[in-house]
Amino acid sequence: MAFSKVMIIGNLGRDPEMRYTPSGRPVTEFSVAVTHSSRDQATGEWSDEATDWFRVTVWGDRAERAAEQFRKGNRVFVEGRFRTREFERKDGTKGVSLEITADNVIAFERKGRDDDVDDDDIPERIGEDESEAAPAAID
Repeated sequence: MAFSKVMIIGNLGRDPEMRYTPSGRPVTEFSVAVTHSSRDQATGEWSDEATDWFRVTVWGDRAERAAEQFRKGNRVFVEGRFRTREFERKDGTKGVSLEITADNVIAFERKGRDDDVDDDDIPERIGEDESEAAPAAID
């Protein structure tokens, strides 16, 4: 038996795209950028070293809520099953896709598709009711 679990915090690189499978099950896909930074010992300044891109897939009710509430640029926490997939680009070079099938997704910003004003940067569960105080992962 193999087990591969990953947790990332990053920013959405594009708006989520939701579709339905032929059986009617919702699925949402989006990309998340995770940037690695380091501090220069001499100057003390931070600099970005590299950015990893992850393709995230969310299924079911969580997929509908993510598509409704997430927007490009939102900061999110994603936990799920990880895998890599090799592919060939149009120019013939090979690439590797980092893919996560999300079990839990938490928004660090509450900004919907039609909402231009950010609330506090407090983590909260996707679809969480305003009256609930503590953030929690989606089960």
